Amino acid sequence: MQKDVHSLLESSEFKSLVAKRAKISILLTMLLFVSYYGFVLLIGYNKPFLAQKLDEATATTLGIPLAIGVILTSWLLTVIYVVWANAIYDPEVKRLRAKLFGK
Repeated sequence: MQKDVHSLLESSEFKSLVAKRAKISILLTMLLFVSYYGFVLLIGYNKPFLAQKLDEATATTLGIPLAIGVILTSWLLTVIYVVWANAIYDPEVKRLRAKLFGK
């Protein structure tokens, strides 16, 4: 069993799966950081831009929809990862697990 586990961990299939997961995780994390820290930098360095009123009838400024956009972006990125994991990652993990345990 120990030899089977080692050979699976050294296989190109397993390494490819790990590389795919790392690639998607890093990409989605970077998109999240750009959206979040971009917004935080706007708050810190360009308050007048965020303070612009959307219209004169309401007190809503541009910062409110941008903040909501950051939150929705994080949800969207989570959904993208879950869909990817369910469609690609999990079936591949099950296939490799079955290869190892014979189930």
